[in-house]
Amino acid sequence: MSHAAWRHPGLDPDKLREECGVFGILGHEDASALTVLGLHALQHRGQEAAGIVSYDGRHFYSHRALGLVGDQFSNNKVIGSLPGHGAIGHVRYSTQGAPLLRNVQPLFGDFVFGGLAIGHNGNLTNAVALRRELVEEGCLFQSTSDTEVIIHLIARSRLPTVVERVVEALGRVEGAYALIGMTADILFGVRDPLGVRPLVLGDLDGAPVLASETCALDIMGARFIRDVEPGEIVIATADGITSLQPFVSSHPRFCIFEYVYFARPDSIVDANSVYEVRKRIGAELAKESSAPADVVIPVPDSGVPAAIGYAQAARLPFELGLIRNHYVGRTFIEPSDQIRHLGVKLKHNANRATVAGKRVVLVDDSIVRGTTSTKIVAMIRQAGATEVHMRIASPPTTHSCYYGVDTPERSKLLAANNDIAAMAEIIGVDSLAFLSLDGLYRAVGDQRRDPATPQYCDACFSGDYPTRLEDVGLGQEADQLSLMLEDA
Repeated sequence: MSHAAWRHPGLDPDKLREECGVFGILGHEDASALTVLGLHALQHRGQEAAGIVSYDGRHFYSHRALGLVGDQFSNNKVIGSLPGHGAIGHVRYSTQGAPLLRNVQPLFGDFVFGGLAIGHNGNLTNAVALRRELVEEGCLFQSTSDTEVIIHLIARSRLPTVVERVVEALGRVEGAYALIGMTADILFGVRDPLGVRPLVLGDLDGAPVLASETCALDIMGARFIRDVEPGEIVIATADGITSLQPFVSSHPRFCIFEYVYFARPDSIVDANSVYEVRKRIGAELAKESSAPADVVIPVPDSGVPAAIGYAQAARLPFELGLIRNHYVGRTFIEPSDQIRHLGVKLKHNANRATVAGKRVVLVDDSIVRGTTSTKIVAMIRQAGATEVHMRIASPPTTHSCYYGVDTPERSKLLAANNDIAAMAEIIGVDSLAFLSLDGLYRAVGDQRRDPATPQYCDACFSGDYPTRLEDVGLGQEADQLSLMLEDA
């Protein structure tokens, strides 16, 4: 669906948002409670909705709800309604399909082989085209989620096993996916051949665990085993774990923005500490674009590690010049114009004691529309800063993402329509600089970006999309498809 569809007006429109996080565990008596813990750890990946499906050897049970994990699953009665030794869970921030209950995952279906629950992180770039084909062939869709396309493709397969059906279905889709599924007998996880979205394998007292990030393993004391490889399907049963590589191997293109912003800083991604990578990003930024300043201030919380790295490399003091209110939540889902104007102050306030009379380097992870940056810079100036130099811990965001990240249309991206000088004037800073693409690659461990075969998916910075974007030309049809369920 289009990136403009289905946005809560109370949510910050000036930050990129990951679509979702997934978690699954098999063979543990506290499977559902542990899944709640795992989803708590992955809450940063999606705050619109959460869901869990469990299995007790006889029946599948499901609870799905709009809202945060802590609000919907903290009740022991809810957890008690999800019995069983196996469970999968999902937290969601929609990029396809409205934030309606029928779109909340995991999705579940009764097939000829029995029940199957699926949770999906990512975005399919040919979902609209496939959906149109399936509807014409008689399929009835119950949601506007692209994940339901996968459900129908599995149902239409005539192959003998669940895994073979899943492989055949995924062979028809394009885009990015980290998928977790559960039947009466197996728990499985699979990544797309490019490995755009993350998925890890762990172990908790002999029970296999699959999760979007290692922080979900840490919260319950599970042992990290390894990343699920691009194009790999990992299958866990009562007899152990097996692995298949059913897809044509491709040059991996993991999303580099996971390092910049999406992943939690305490997670390990592809053997890299996200926190350490972000500090290195800040150090690279200081080397490339130093500024005459007295203090380095992060835009919390995402700018903190990069600001620490910048301050250390530039040998400048690091101070918390902006204090974040962590308890804003969604108080103003439908704010008035006056409250909307004050929205940034609901989340941040300048710490005058560390700002007044200082030349400030303000470090943030990215600039999307520029609206929040403009208000934060004004706030810092009002607190008495004599100069404000903004440094961005990523290259300019010039292109929309179609792989599971909520990105504005390109016409609304500040860097797509303005050069650095114009952006600096719009934001109101004395100077503005972004990390170079090669600098970002150096921070994650590569000497430079290879333009012939890029090591990561960096399409939001480069416009180099690693797959066909079949649905992009169907934007109007996609919007109409979503609107069918708007009032459901």
